Amino acid sequence: MSKITVRPAESADLVAVAAIYADAVHTSVATFDIEEPPPTYWQAKLDSTAVGDHFLVACDENTVLGFAYSGVFRSRPAYGRTRETSIYLAPAASGSGLGTRLYGALLDLLRKDQVHLVVSVVAQPNPASNALHRKLGFTEVGTLDEVGFKFGKYVSTTWFQLRQT
Repeated sequence: MSKITVRPAESADLVAVAAIYADAVHTSVATFDIEEPPPTYWQAKLDSTAVGDHFLVACDENTVLGFAYSGVFRSRPAYGRTRETSIYLAPAASGSGLGTRLYGALLDLLRKDQVHLVVSVVAQPNPASNALHRKLGFTEVGTLDEVGFKFGKYVSTTWFQLRQT
């Protein structure tokens, strides 16, 4: 990796974003999706202008190596200052420090938006993601045992939160 940039996602990035996510759909429990979402799913994330909704990519030159986004935690108005985040990296970028940089940039934007609480749900086992969240200051707040079923087995999730204001 030569010169990594983190920037807001653009329409031209969505094919690469979808490919990174498709890999997660088909090879891991990092997402509980079992089918790839349609292109309109990614376009809607890109088009959102709600305060606290961000969609970032990390690129090496023009190659998207990862993406992170934030969005509504729950739809009821009292949850308005809480956002849920997700991050996905291309397999080749894992362990390179890219996740820390990309997630850090997302958290900076959420602080500027005065988002009070950031929530992330991590399918288990995932020691790398658990470590990333702890490194960035998240606190583990609970586990839902066997809440999902993928690839013929039950999967638990650990919930992390980061209080920012």
